[in-house]
Amino acid sequence: MRALIQRVTQASVTVDGTTIGEIGPGLLILICAMQGDTEAQADKLAAKIAKLRIFKDDDGRMNRSVKDIDGRALVVSQFTLAADTSRGNRPGFSTAAAPEDGNRLYEYFATQMAAQGIPVAKGQFGADMKVALLNDGPVTIWMDTDS
Repeated sequence: MRALIQRVTQASVTVDGTTIGEIGPGLLILICAMQGDTEAQADKLAAKIAKLRIFKDDDGRMNRSVKDIDGRALVVSQFTLAADTSRGNRPGFSTAAAPEDGNRLYEYFATQMAAQGIPVAKGQFGADMKVALLNDGPVTIWMDTDS
């Protein structure tokens, strides 16, 4: 699985003009299931992200996790994280999981984040979403369970 994690002071996702998920301080997690991904990889990624110390402590050092700050997570599916740009100018997405598997793993990942004790808001799989965020730092981290 691939994830792009952004530390935010706020974030929201809108579908057809209606806000369907929003958070205050926490993490915006853009997530993509790749071909062959399993629940075990989603478990590993959720546990790692929940413990990732990218929030400032009292000394201004990145030493706190989203759990430590009582933050939230906005989990948004984004198959374009599977983009292959090695040939030509049009990215290919053939390494992304099939939609049924992608949706199942997206929902499972969001459930696993919540199981880590983090309140979770979500986007809508396969929808044309508008994501708004106020990036804090900015802090943006790429994670891939294959690396």
